[in-house]
Amino acid sequence: MSGQTLTDRIAAAQYSLTGSEVARAVCKATTHEVMAPKKKHLEYLIQATQESNVNIPQMADTLFERAGNASWIVVFKALVTTHHLMVHGNERFIQYLASRNTLFNLSNFLDKTGSHGYDMSTFIRRYSRYLNEKAFAYRQMAFDFGRVKKGAEGVMRTMSTDKLLKGMPTLQSQIDALLEFDVHPKDLVNGVINAAFLLLFKDLIKLYACYNDGIINLLGKSQEVYECFEISKSLV
Repeated sequence: MSGQTLTDRIAAAQYSLTGSEVARAVCKATTHEVMAPKKKHLEYLIQATQESNVNIPQMADTLFERAGNASWIVVFKALVTTHHLMVHGNERFIQYLASRNTLFNLSNFLDKTGSHGYDMSTFIRRYSRYLNEKAFAYRQMAFDFGRVKKGAEGVMRTMSTDKLLKGMPTLQSQIDALLEFDVHPKDLVNGVINAAFLLLFKDLIKLYACYNDGIINLLGKSQEVYECFEISKSLV
């Protein structure tokens, strides 16, 4: 299906009538067009997260509503838009997602409308799990691994032993969830999955940089870590 459907136009009009320009932009970013969310809509939403008078929970709820659509295109684009805002939006967006008890419940999602529906549904299930894991990691650490400073003076390189022992498994879980997306060149057949792949690839580079910093820090503190383990064993 190419171009906006009548359903897309009606949904956008409904949000316009309620006065919610943010919800309308979410709707515009998640149409039935088989293409990545348009840059102008993503930029509008990113800017909206910077505005103190914008209701972040309402923005997130609209994205969750779109992710509940039956079409793989709308759902996938809702996930891509959410991921884009987690990375590029104001930090209060990911803070809100991390504060929620549930995010995307798409473990059983399946669009049966065609071969593309079946194929893309698999990646939607994997992608939603990664975004859930990304939000959970923020809840655990109170920061986004992708946003923190890297290198010699970076967060993971200078982290205390106790927090590092908590942070490394959390980071590993996020990396594992990302790698489970497991996309291959033959699967990159449309603009939607291509947009998801690009965001995931950039995340992976940042996550590996954090992991590298954490390992360097951990090795430097090996004696301290060993002593902590010995104390823990003595208390058992």
